[in-house]
Amino acid sequence: MKPMHEYMDETEQAVLHTYNRFPVVLEKGDGVYLTDTDGKEYLDFGAGIAVFALGYHYQDYDEALKEQIDKLIHTSNLYYNVPLADAAQKLVKASGMSKVFFTNSGTEAIEGAIKAARKYAWNKDHRTDHEIIAMNHSFHGRSVGALSVTGNPHYQEAFKPLMGGVKFADFNDLESVRACVTDRTCAIILETVQGEGGIYPADPDFLKGVKAICEENDILLILDEIQCGMGRTGSMFAWQDYGVEPDIMTCAKALGCGVPVGAFVLNEKTAAASLVPGDHGTTYGGNPFACAAVSKVFDLFEKNRIVEHVREITPYFEEKLDALVEKYEFLTKRRGKGLMQGLVVKDRPVGEIVKKALENGLIVLSAGSDVIRLVPPLVIGEEEIDEMIQKLEASF
Repeated sequence: MKPMHEYMDETEQAVLHTYNRFPVVLEKGDGVYLTDTDGKEYLDFGAGIAVFALGYHYQDYDEALKEQIDKLIHTSNLYYNVPLADAAQKLVKASGMSKVFFTNSGTEAIEGAIKAARKYAWNKDHRTDHEIIAMNHSFHGRSVGALSVTGNPHYQEAFKPLMGGVKFADFNDLESVRACVTDRTCAIILETVQGEGGIYPADPDFLKGVKAICEENDILLILDEIQCGMGRTGSMFAWQDYGVEPDIMTCAKALGCGVPVGAFVLNEKTAAASLVPGDHGTTYGGNPFACAAVSKVFDLFEKNRIVEHVREITPYFEEKLDALVEKYEFLTKRRGKGLMQGLVVKDRPVGEIVKKALENGLIVLSAGSDVIRLVPPLVIGEEEIDEMIQKLEASF
């Protein structure tokens, strides 16, 4: 095997430089640990940005994918396939919603959700001037549509003009949402727990208030569960803990536990009055390989009580993080839900802490400009949490 710097040099020569990557070449993973090409091991509390819910090299998951490779990888959506039927049924059952459209990514799921909302509104009045209300400090993806509802000007400024008809309200401020509503509003989109913006869970009264506004005005509620869904917060989907069902939900990341796949899911009302054949499509979305992964993920979540484990381990995780906040003056608070937690930092650059942690064999992420983000595989135990705390303290 080549030295790490050679792989890095080859990557920089051939791959468009849109990421400032850390100087590590990861080769393999096992459980909640990753190993680089030099043999150094890292405790992973980033999970590929909240993707690897089951950890790495999960035998039953790996075997299911190998088995599907031997059967069929792709057919297009001109035909039915077995894993598509299985995965769709399981996602509908887990969400309690009605219809699924599988995509290749979370960003594509957002695009589909926007189109479904606009088509729903168009079917009512055949107008093309409908508006969407999104949240400041939100993040929904990098395509033009997803950027248009992402409440961060830094991501947007070089790519304007974006999709029109988008207003921004303040997350957890119901009156700011109400002030944006007009007779042209067709949808309100928000993350149930804001991720990139700094790990902000929705306040229960806020989410219920937004839902009430939607019901009063026949506006569709779109909840982005791409990062916070699939058991991460202690419910299969974070909104289920609030008792607020969306009209459209987007999910991805841990939906496939490593295989690139996303979905938007519609309730019965929205599915019956929005997208029809010819309105939306994808070549790869819902292919047998990706759907075999989704189907197996749901099986393993149920078999191994993954969501229940998150609820059981969360108090220990929060206790240890709260102790850090109590111990270090530069940590001002902990916030989050389940195994989606953030430590708020003042007077120290978060990027330097993340970098130092990597040197100490710990992978953590940042969120916003001042938050250490901790989104480990959902299979972690107390021993891994203790090890994380030790490595993080050494990095401070």
